Amino acid sequence: MNLTRSTLALSLLAAIGCFAAPAAHAQVAIDVIADSEVTFEGLVQADMYWYDADFALLNADGPDGRDGDYEMRRAELVLKGKGPGNIEWVMGYDAKADKWLDVNAKYKFGGNANHFVQVGQYKQLMSLEELSSTKNNDFIAKASITNTFGVARRLGGMYQYGDNNWAIAASMFTRELTEHPSPTPHGPGWGVRGYWAPINGDGNIFHIGASYNDYDTFSDTARWRARPLADLANRIVDTGDMKNTDRNKTFGFESFWAHGPFKIQGEYMSTDTERYGIGPSAETYSADGAYISGLWNITGEAFGYKNGVPTTPLPNNPAGGMWQVGLRYDTIDLNDGTALAPSSPTSTARVLGALGGEMDSWTVGVNWYWRSNFKFMLNYVMVDSSKFIGRTSATYAENPANNDRLFNRVVDDNPNILEARLQFYW
Repeated sequence: MNLTRSTLALSLLAAIGCFAAPAAHAQVAIDVIADSEVTFEGLVQADMYWYDADFALLNADGPDGRDGDYEMRRAELVLKGKGPGNIEWVMGYDAKADKWLDVNAKYKFGGNANHFVQVGQYKQLMSLEELSSTKNNDFIAKASITNTFGVARRLGGMYQYGDNNWAIAASMFTRELTEHPSPTPHGPGWGVRGYWAPINGDGNIFHIGASYNDYDTFSDTARWRARPLADLANRIVDTGDMKNTDRNKTFGFESFWAHGPFKIQGEYMSTDTERYGIGPSAETYSADGAYISGLWNITGEAFGYKNGVPTTPLPNNPAGGMWQVGLRYDTIDLNDGTALAPSSPTSTARVLGALGGEMDSWTVGVNWYWRSNFKFMLNYVMVDSSKFIGRTSATYAENPANNDRLFNRVVDDNPNILEARLQFYW
């Protein structure tokens, strides 16, 4: 844990609040430059987690004698431009993560927001959560499948054709502007997404969609892992590095229904990692997961719809703010393999495929949007996970009579986590 960084994060939020509270603006107009209306936006988030750990150490900073993490989560600075004509551009940077965000230009055909061509770095065609605005996440941590299987931002080109209620899009992409170590999926690939809202009007929205992404693995190595729905915590289900991998192929199905202040949203994803070689270890690895969530704007604000994702309304009463309560069930299964016990005291344990573990989680949340710039979130997460723990030849030699029972040990890890987030955006 870094207390200096934690204190800095909270102090920055407090200072911003003191100076910015009187004015509530969604963005700051800069100037008109070369017929482009330039605006400045920003997002600052500070997260606090308190762990009731079970088996694994959750503190991201290691065994420092504390049971929580407190740190700045995001510090995003974004310039946007409209014009000349039907051109739009954006340039964003996250000072906390030290990486580029959206950096791209878009041309809208006939001014239609759903018919355009886009080049640069942008969010790829996967997941309602991934494509929705980060500042309006329903819960502090995105779902396990979004964080694990999502492709996120990559450099490339995209074409989308559609209208207010539907669209189909295709993207070709390669690496990210800011490179990160493996196992981030940096290989080139392609993706498609289509969606349709057969009901869209009078505060009543029903949306369905599907996506597919296919890309090369990074250095012929793939790894799937997930945190216990706490962005700063250590991961507790993990396949480890899978060698001799070729391509990842992920299918996603998405849907949501909103009626006035109520919204139900769910997604399912399955991924196949193709492997090369000879024998059972070269078989395709498969994993999947899903979530379903419900959200209620207690103060009565109705949800909206734009560009194939739900939108969060502003408070009806800025001084009192908008209150939300939500509930989410989340599941992910990273097991697709067989454990082989050591055949002798000199052999080592092997797993054909991968046994990364299973994790089911419930999240209860309360959100408060105050005016147009502030958001406070409080979540309580209950996790139920299990993971195979292999045994070495040393265990075999010491316990030959009980080797099979000891080798096939599955460890349950069921932590509970209290989470809070302070957010300022403009």
